[in-house]
Amino acid sequence: MHSQSLIDYGKPLQPTDAPTPTPMGTEVLLRVSHCGVCHSDIHLQDGYFDLGGGQKLDVRSNRPMPFTLGHEIAGTVEATGPEATGVAKGKRYAAYPWIGCGKCGLCARGDEHLCNAPRALGITVHGGYATHVVVPHPRYLLDVEGIAPEIAGALMCSGLTGYSAVKKAIAYLRAGPLLIVGLGGVGMMGLQFARALTDKPIYVADIDAGKREAAVKLGAAEAFDAADAGARKAIAKASGGGAGAVIDFAGSDKSLNLAQSVVAKGGAAIVVGLIGGSFTLPVPMFPLRALTVMGSYVGSPAEAVEMLALVKAGKVAPIPVELRPLDQTSRSLDDLRAGKIVGRVVVTP
Repeated sequence: MHSQSLIDYGKPLQPTDAPTPTPMGTEVLLRVSHCGVCHSDIHLQDGYFDLGGGQKLDVRSNRPMPFTLGHEIAGTVEATGPEATGVAKGKRYAAYPWIGCGKCGLCARGDEHLCNAPRALGITVHGGYATHVVVPHPRYLLDVEGIAPEIAGALMCSGLTGYSAVKKAIAYLRAGPLLIVGLGGVGMMGLQFARALTDKPIYVADIDAGKREAAVKLGAAEAFDAADAGARKAIAKASGGGAGAVIDFAGSDKSLNLAQSVVAKGGAAIVVGLIGGSFTLPVPMFPLRALTVMGSYVGSPAEAVEMLALVKAGKVAPIPVELRPLDQTSRSLDDLRAGKIVGRVVVTP
């Protein structure tokens, strides 16, 4: 098994070799064909999330080195443990990576992605920047026949995250149209799911002109420069007084300040991105504006099934994808950090 592994936090990934695992019990060995490069991997590579004001959330514990990142995984079944049933060797699947403990109340109600003792692929256990990955149970392998292989794995994070956030936003669109802030891979996927789930106009905002142009080509009604001092007024004018819901796929102090400032009364700002920083708003503004601010973190197993059904039905246009070999994973993370990626980079072990 060949991997691109994290050797130490804050350092580039390095090639590592290890014996190919033998699946035990209900485990399934997946030969990885594609693995998307996600922005959250940058934070894991750094070992922290930025909390603003010089404070950091340390996420370096309980991760043995070398460690293999990568959670947007697709591939074919190569081997199964003696208790693994329901999957076929040689068949293509995407791996649902947001695996919980399976025992707590969150897992019992179907919210494994929110489990406080997760076993998430590429997050707390070894992931897909490798030729192989071990999936603990067949129920985490989802049939992606009919879906382009280069996007199938990315749907398990960027697609699922966008879909779940848009589902939350739909309830607030009675107050006005939808605005998407941040047009990275997840924001672009969010735009496509929004087009599939609502007839309301979808506006977008980003600091990158190329990404704004790409979003308009993919169906956005109008794009705004998030760094422009006049963006708030322009969005308010275009949306008829404010957005019913704003999904912040960037998740920085600047993006959230823009997002909440253009929400109409009775609307919501939904925070998805993890760039970091801190945010304050006078307490009276919440009741006076009937403002909801909520977080949205990836999505549940049930939402993953719903999302894939939309894609298989041809209701979701693909986003731009660039394929790169496995040995370019670390460079891809650097390019993502520098904002050079439009759509998604997917490595091909």
